Amino acid sequence: MADMRTPLNRVRGLGSTKSGTSHFWAVRVSSAALLPLSLFVIGLVVSLAGSSFAEVRATLGQPLVWVPVMLFILISLEHMRLGMQEVVSDYIHNELVKVTLMMLNSFFVVLVGGICVFSLLKIAFGG
Repeated sequence: MADMRTPLNRVRGLGSTKSGTSHFWAVRVSSAALLPLSLFVIGLVVSLAGSSFAEVRATLGQPLVWVPVMLFILISLEHMRLGMQEVVSDYIHNELVKVTLMMLNSFFVVLVGGICVFSLLKIAFGG
């Protein structure tokens, strides 16, 4: 198979990084996982509407409830990180800005994820 790159790109080593397929599948798999988890969380929120804090705490304290909610939070954040990574890599052309935004994207996901996980565990098990 002929190399489709220009001579300059061959010298620079530019071309496919072979990571597009794994990124593609990570987005698709997280989307598929989020479908039932989203329906579960929406149903949970609707069922808990108007409930007291004690009822919410008792409900979220059950492993069959807090585990899917935790998965929803973590998978949603990873899905968001992957989506924003794709947007930044496609539309930002300045390398310094691109690297900075990629780092901020990852930091934001870790920060929000930490806050969400802490909050969920505090409500479910806190005193």
